[in-house]
Amino acid sequence: MRRTLLVAALPLLFAASPVHPAEPAHRNVLLLIADDLGNDCGCYGNDKIKTPNIDALAKNGVRFTHGFAAVSSCSPSRASLYTGLHSHSSGQYGLNHATHHFTTFDSVKSLPGLLNGAGWRTGIIGKIHVGPQSVYPFGVEVTKGLGGNRDVKAMAEKAKQFFTDAGDRPFFLVMGYSDPHRSAHGFGSEKPYPGVKETTYDPKDVLVPNFISDKETARQDLAEYYQSVSRLDLGVGMVLAALREEKKDENTLVIFLSDNGVPFPGAKTTLYDAGLRLPLIVSSPDARTHGRVNHAMVSWVDVAPTILDWAGVKAPAAQAAMMGRSFLPILGEENPKGWDTVYGSHQCHEVTMYYPMRMIRTRTHLYILNLANALEYPCAQDLFDSPTWQGVLKRGDTTLGVRSLDAYLHRPHEELYDLDKDPNELKNVAADPKYADVLADLRGRLKEWQEKTKDPWMIKYRHE
Repeated sequence: MRRTLLVAALPLLFAASPVHPAEPAHRNVLLLIADDLGNDCGCYGNDKIKTPNIDALAKNGVRFTHGFAAVSSCSPSRASLYTGLHSHSSGQYGLNHATHHFTTFDSVKSLPGLLNGAGWRTGIIGKIHVGPQSVYPFGVEVTKGLGGNRDVKAMAEKAKQFFTDAGDRPFFLVMGYSDPHRSAHGFGSEKPYPGVKETTYDPKDVLVPNFISDKETARQDLAEYYQSVSRLDLGVGMVLAALREEKKDENTLVIFLSDNGVPFPGAKTTLYDAGLRLPLIVSSPDARTHGRVNHAMVSWVDVAPTILDWAGVKAPAAQAAMMGRSFLPILGEENPKGWDTVYGSHQCHEVTMYYPMRMIRTRTHLYILNLANALEYPCAQDLFDSPTWQGVLKRGDTTLGVRSLDAYLHRPHEELYDLDKDPNELKNVAADPKYADVLADLRGRLKEWQEKTKDPWMIKYRHE
């Protein structure tokens, strides 16, 4: 029996109760960000992969079944986590590094800046990938002295030093892992990391998701991805052990999540579930939430408001009007009311990959508005170079998993999926008269959200 069933049974042992933050002097936050991790953990139902530390965190906290990134691209997603804003509102339209050089608007306030001003010790270890620094002024930035952001033991040691140096001061620490993002060759497993025991996988044992064709190249690719996930899991265990050793665990809100979907075509950069629906585990010092499963639809724009709520710090009013909302009040619930809709946006990944999209997802339907659908859907560089995509090209495949390759590359202006009947998001019913009322409702709600979040792409309603 999968661990998922065991975890799901635990909430029956606990009565629903709200979560109340600890006393002000003890409000610490540890945010663990995986890079390109999908729902590939034991606690999320993948019984072929070994993630004992992430699974243990779920048993000690709240596992959300419907956590959604606001965008499926690294820098924009991280900006949404730190600001509570969607990418079209923050200005972090695409990747921050190298020639892409997308940056957040100078006027935006982020978690490190707001918490610095409230007297917190803020820090980030590993991957930062947002800019400018003036908007994200982490008090401590540890990007050097590591064997890369996959050297999870070195990262945990730096974290332990950060905990020690914090003393009695409340802290906010981000662990920016690079696993399981692709590296220049594979998934960063070509060299050993001191003190890090690698877990390898046989390609025949992996679970091939429905958006990838079950081919030998894809299975080998997935096996290497699994190895990277297990290394991430080891890192999570190491940093949580350091937190316990420094006696900070009983006063720290721990949040574990991923920035976007798996680094495979059909997932990352898309607004389908494979690109946005991701792991979210929250461990609160309030023991009443242990082992709970929460089915609220939570967005990554809700993370910053939650942390600010925990800290007792407010965002500027104008920015707060566009931000998400705190999920602290619902941590102790299983099916909270009013958490049934999430939104998503996308502009670019790399600077050369313009493909603006807007999305609204409810419990029953997914609506995507492709604002430049005349363009062919772009393939991110790391995905293009992957053995999985290269295999598709070399074989001349006409399908990509359960989708036709043509449908993946050439998209209509509007996409509407009935998730109850079509969970794989294959049959676009936007033109079906039976769904006219649903389409009109979601169109209207999406436009209202765009207006609320001051979406520059609102101009499309007048110009096209």
